[in-house]
Amino acid sequence: MHVQETLVREIMHSPVVVITPDASIEEAQALMEEHNVRRLPVVNADGHLVGIISLGDLREAAAVKATLNPYSPEATETWLSVEEVMTPNPITVTPDTPIWQAAELMIAHKIGGLPVMEGSQLVGIITTSDIMRLVVAHWREVREGGDIRDPGEAGSE
Repeated sequence: MHVQETLVREIMHSPVVVITPDASIEEAQALMEEHNVRRLPVVNADGHLVGIISLGDLREAAAVKATLNPYSPEATETWLSVEEVMTPNPITVTPDTPIWQAAELMIAHKIGGLPVMEGSQLVGIITTSDIMRLVVAHWREVREGGDIRDPGEAGSE
């Protein structure tokens, strides 16, 4: 396995679990829990990617909501929508993007996942966890091949 030559298509999740902008943040959290994911691409009625919402976004929204006084005269029973909390126009990659470029984008923008687009169609998502699984599999393969020495073996030549 040549990790540096791996393409996004080889490790991305597809099909991807999505949510609509008008869904509530409670619905988003339930969907994340149900599918054991930490981010959801947000697609409009036409199926076009319009944003991404993460578990961190939900936590932040919950913290803000918790600081509001429910007894204040201005308070109304409102449910925040995904659209109010999501990051609009997320950074994306294509299935043919090399993994190292996807990783660099995530590092540079301090994000944990990238929607994968083929033209205007959402075809998957790649996350830091996917990349870490690839790296660990590579290390395991190299180690089992005997190419990596144990730290205790250093200097024993």
